[in-house]
Amino acid sequence: MTMLEDKIVLVTGAGAGIGRAIALGMAEVGASIAAADIELAAAQRTATEAAGNNRRAIAIEADCGDVASIDAMVARTIAELGRLDVIVNNAGVTRYAYIMDLTEADWDRIHRVNAKGVFFCLQRAAREMMKTGGGRIINIASISGRGYAGASNAAYAASKGAVISLTKMAAQQLGRYNINVNAICPGVTRTELGARNAVTRAAERGITVEELQAAQEAEIPIRRANTPEDIAAMAVFLASPGARNITGQSYNVDGGLVPS
Repeated sequence: MTMLEDKIVLVTGAGAGIGRAIALGMAEVGASIAAADIELAAAQRTATEAAGNNRRAIAIEADCGDVASIDAMVARTIAELGRLDVIVNNAGVTRYAYIMDLTEADWDRIHRVNAKGVFFCLQRAAREMMKTGGGRIINIASISGRGYAGASNAAYAASKGAVISLTKMAAQQLGRYNINVNAICPGVTRTELGARNAVTRAAERGITVEELQAAQEAEIPIRRANTPEDIAAMAVFLASPGARNITGQSYNVDGGLVPS
């Protein structure tokens, strides 16, 4: 499939998990990829895989909590690939913690990337898209931002709620420039980050990780957790011509776990 032929897609947090799956999914349907990650080696692995689909792909080291780094990331994408058609704001951080155990440092670390970072990535990308006739902005939020009780922590939930609100406001203000802004809210997803949190959760409950995962899936109406590819499929759709009149929406991909 080549529905994104000649499109330039920048994915943050592309080194692993959901970001990696999104970058590879976009490449499979024809896009050229800028894979950005705070770990350059991880970004390079994703870019190499994406280029294996006979697409152009570059790796960029970027800290999405730092505005200067964000500016450099977007500038390099344009310098090397020509323009920016789609950005997927996927980079994010968290840790598993009870609300009363969260510190100021936890709050600042999480919001620096998950809220501040998403805003300035969106703003910087939109600035370029305004010059070229439009584009697509896809924010990775979470069902945690909709009140999911199984969120890793309250600060993380607040940061993802911010992304959902930002998506709505940005869609209203950027629509006149032919820029679509949407969000994806993953549910329980089997990623490296999720696996690390699962170890802590399981230990706290005195059960194995396997027992924890079985209990999580028992609560999901469709009885299975997401793979990163499930989120990638939605991202590819939101970047495609079929989603040209969709904006300001936040879509749960969670097997029916949380009402929209």
